[in-house]
Amino acid sequence: MGINRCFNIMDFRRIAKRKLPAPVFHYLDGGADDEWSLRRNTEAFNDYELQPAHLSNVSNVRMETTLFGKRIDWPVMIAPTGASRLFNAGGEPAVVRAAEKFGMPYSLSTVGTTTIEAVGAIGDHPKIFQIYVFRDREMTRAFIERCKASNYTALCLTVDTPVAGNRERDYVYGMMATARPALASVPSMLRHPGWLYRAIVRKDMELVNITQGENVQKFTDSNVMEFIDSQFDRSLTWKDVEWLASEWGGPLIIKGVQTVEDCRKAADSGATAVMLSNHGGRQLEGTPAPVDCIPAVADALRDRLEIICDGGVRRGTHIVKALALGANACSIGRGYLYPLAAGGQAGVERGLDLLQAELKRTLALVGCDSVEKLDGRYVKKRA
Repeated sequence: MGINRCFNIMDFRRIAKRKLPAPVFHYLDGGADDEWSLRRNTEAFNDYELQPAHLSNVSNVRMETTLFGKRIDWPVMIAPTGASRLFNAGGEPAVVRAAEKFGMPYSLSTVGTTTIEAVGAIGDHPKIFQIYVFRDREMTRAFIERCKASNYTALCLTVDTPVAGNRERDYVYGMMATARPALASVPSMLRHPGWLYRAIVRKDMELVNITQGENVQKFTDSNVMEFIDSQFDRSLTWKDVEWLASEWGGPLIIKGVQTVEDCRKAADSGATAVMLSNHGGRQLEGTPAPVDCIPAVADALRDRLEIICDGGVRRGTHIVKALALGANACSIGRGYLYPLAAGGQAGVERGLDLLQAELKRTLALVGCDSVEKLDGRYVKKRA
């Protein structure tokens, strides 16, 4: 099956599973512990029913909205995910170009395989850099200055990774949290020689924002992920968010919060947006689905924060439900990584086109002519 025979996001998953070495596919596909949170992220959307307002004028359905002070073509953004070249040779640039075509924000991960500068030079749509506050504050300052020089719109601080989640599939299939495969993965890698060549000979999986920075000498005797792990500071508090907000001076997103209390602290600390997220079910098992967190946060803080639903979005109906519950936008991770693995930039564009068409169709069927008019009238919790 080629990408032209894909008619929804999960169709791309089947192609991705075939094209990727097993350890790499399961690294993309898996979650923490029993993967209950991973499954729940998508299943939770089924707990909400759409309430159509029939005989409404939907002759001109508008999807444009504003996010991070920028006008965007539809309320979806590309979530930050690490090492996109693990999944396709086109890597981050392929996704950035697709995001530019669809007028949506793109988020680059600290552990991406393309530099801040290279991503910043592609197109003029909003760019976000996902950042960590490292023990060495000069590392964080250096990232901030590079983002300013490359005209990034916002920073996104991930706060749910004081330690790595227990991703058991990585042990079973032999994929560690790095581009360097474990010995158990070698047979599967050998069945994908193109991937192996790019990983070992061309070194496409290099985490270039770390290795090509001023701190390169600090990990010459250890691998990059060990170096990054050593820089994660478990003593971080909201005071550090205040520091980051002051250093950056622009839109700041806190990713990984789920409670009203944490979202209020984010606003008090200088954040302008939150990504309600459980890291795609890859960190703390047993956390609520992001969509279930929206109503309480929106009721308490919609006037102070932009709210992004990050996790489990696979359909246009999911986007409509999230927005009607009070989110400003949704973000997709696996929702673009499956298409990327299946077909590179063309795959991402096909996936985004399907998702965008579903969103527009759902708006028309629910009787709402603009995403900015979606509210609680259009959705209810199932009894």
